[in-house]
Amino acid sequence: MSDTFYITTPIYYVNDMPNIGHIYTTVMADAFARYQRLKGKKVYFLTGTDEHGQKIEKAAAAQGIRPIELADRVVARYHDLWKLLDISHDDFIRTSQPRHQQGVAEIIRRITEAGDIYKGEYQGWYDARDEAFVPDSQVKDGVDIESGNPVERLSESSYFFRLSAFQDRLLEWYRDNPDCIRPKSRYNEVLRFVEGGLKDLSISRTSIKWGVPFPGDEDHVVYVWLDALTNYISALGFGSDDDACYGEFWPATTHLVGKDILRFHCVYWPAFLMSAGLPLPKQVFGHGWWLQDDAKMSKSVGNVVRPDHLIHRFGADALRYFVAREMSFGQDANFSDEAFLERFNADLANSLGNTASRTTAMTSRYLDGIVPAAHSEGPVPEAADAAVASYLKHMDALEPHRALEAAWQLLSTINVYLQEKQPWNLAKQGDEGQAELGVVLYAALEGLRIASILAEPFMPGIAADLRKQLGADELPLDLGPATTWGGLPAGTKLGDARPLFPRVDIKAYFKEIEAENEKKAEAAAIAEGDLVTIDDFAKVKLKVGVVKTAERVPKSKKLIALTVDVGEASPRPLVAGIAEAYEPEELVGRRIVVVANLQPAKLMGRESRGMLLAASIDGKPSLLSVADDVPPGTGVR
Repeated sequence: MSDTFYITTPIYYVNDMPNIGHIYTTVMADAFARYQRLKGKKVYFLTGTDEHGQKIEKAAAAQGIRPIELADRVVARYHDLWKLLDISHDDFIRTSQPRHQQGVAEIIRRITEAGDIYKGEYQGWYDARDEAFVPDSQVKDGVDIESGNPVERLSESSYFFRLSAFQDRLLEWYRDNPDCIRPKSRYNEVLRFVEGGLKDLSISRTSIKWGVPFPGDEDHVVYVWLDALTNYISALGFGSDDDACYGEFWPATTHLVGKDILRFHCVYWPAFLMSAGLPLPKQVFGHGWWLQDDAKMSKSVGNVVRPDHLIHRFGADALRYFVAREMSFGQDANFSDEAFLERFNADLANSLGNTASRTTAMTSRYLDGIVPAAHSEGPVPEAADAAVASYLKHMDALEPHRALEAAWQLLSTINVYLQEKQPWNLAKQGDEGQAELGVVLYAALEGLRIASILAEPFMPGIAADLRKQLGADELPLDLGPATTWGGLPAGTKLGDARPLFPRVDIKAYFKEIEAENEKKAEAAAIAEGDLVTIDDFAKVKLKVGVVKTAERVPKSKKLIALTVDVGEASPRPLVAGIAEAYEPEELVGRRIVVVANLQPAKLMGRESRGMLLAASIDGKPSLLSVADDVPPGTGVR
């Protein structure tokens, strides 16, 4: 068995700030990295950012800055968030870094020497206004449905990778290595895709300038996936004079990715490596999506969750625990504040926090805060051994949610044991009761110490705090001898106690949030008389919408909640402060003008993905109307 462990997250695209999806992948990679360190492995944990391409080029131009300046802003946010979440990555790769460009140049050189790159013509839909090609899926009736701009079919010079030549080799690799893609459903998905036939892949563009220059032809830049995927080896020094890390850690143990980019990691990436004569990764794991109301979170849809408020209110470890425990690894899961708070109270405040608080308080009260003699009597030692064995099994199988279940089963056993033995009564029963009291409290203290080690990869801050309260902060920390029963020495003085997770009043929490949102809604009025440039105005996307439903928001005098058809797959939810001027029933069927690219918000607990345009007459809104023959989704200019 190898003594090294190399785990990676995808590199995150800098066209948007980090959200719950980015947090989940990175936290899970961090948990696996910490777990392997506790097992004594030499670990390399890589994350980073993908910074090239058309979207970044356009977004930077719209802001009047260089692409690298835009990337720097977003990267700084990632660094801040990973620090806040206590992410223990060993490296952060950026595709704008020279070390990465060296790696890209080297892999292209090898693929070219193998005869798997040729020059041809790339055909696609071209948006003349934005000077960009757009994907087929984004085009309907000759219009880019995202921008509303007309498109035409054009072609440009491109270098291609002979992906089609690797179909049989890929299928052989899959069949010889059935665990190379997990879970099994993802393996089957990729297998079916490749069996259906592969087309050669465009790997360069001339219409984009922001990217890695194509070696030997600087009229082209390397396009998307050949650039981005190479980060996994360029970060290790591949293509440089200092490639010791590459020699030590490659191939990767696990590429951890979302299921939406599985094809690129399980088809394109291994084919590139095969062509270049490089080892293939041992495993790609495609986890599920975080959903909201059973719908995939998406920036374009406007339901992306950025849970900064949960981190600041409840701590990073609480969020880390929630995402690890709530999602069955590999499947989809729903995210909501309600689910978070319910698990916070049940698992963290009660099962962990209350058990720890009771145990340390009784030890302080009845034993002067001194750990009694070690014992292995009762159900807790057996439960601890079972929890450790189950935890190791599930973590090795990449089943973190089940590993946490095993740890929390130990906490449950401790809690039941305390209820049955009632140490508060034993303390009243003289010498005989005092002897049994020591047995009971040692079992609870030692069980908590072992539980803290199991929790360490997921909640490093709280786990360390708990061990400090137990007086165990100087003891060895590993998943070998340290988890053997009896590791907490008799005579140890407990540390200062504090509540780990105070219970939350959920109703009060949501009332507070609603009040805050109401204030934000009232403060969101746009100031009149401010001059803007044509570039500022161009950032605003206006679309014709048709009101499908309308209802008053309870407990609000001003707000009406609507759903509006703006030419998308489903109507958008909007919340507008127009209740003093309109009744909901008179709005249904009305054609209005909507700001379609406004940052989503929640008002009085209702999601709003846009803004209605209205004139102000004597302080009351008058909605701008559109002729009945104008279809929903039509751009307004």
